[in-house]
Amino acid sequence: MLPTSLRITDIPENGSKGFTCNGEKFFAVKKQNTVYIYKNFCPHIGVALEWIEDEFLDSSGTMIQCANHGALFVIESGACVAGPCSGQKLRAVNFSIAEDIICVAI
Repeated sequence: MLPTSLRITDIPENGSKGFTCNGEKFFAVKKQNTVYIYKNFCPHIGVALEWIEDEFLDSSGTMIQCANHGALFVIESGACVAGPCSGQKLRAVNFSIAEDIICVAI
């Protein structure tokens, strides 16, 4: 596991936060005090999901949304349920938390 610059307290409740570790882009979502981490990579065209820094959720805050083509992903599983990559998934990242710092398995 590699430590990141991201602390659990940096992620707003019902919000998201992007970060980089070892040159790779990731993002975290916190929902009901549970954290989910995914590689910041759209399975449809292979680009980063956000246009605005740290904005990974749709306007309702209930789904992850790709800013490039509007695909919607379930926060808890990363499954795409709408858009051109329906049936595909975001790549979940294994992680641990040590003294409030997120460490990711790359």
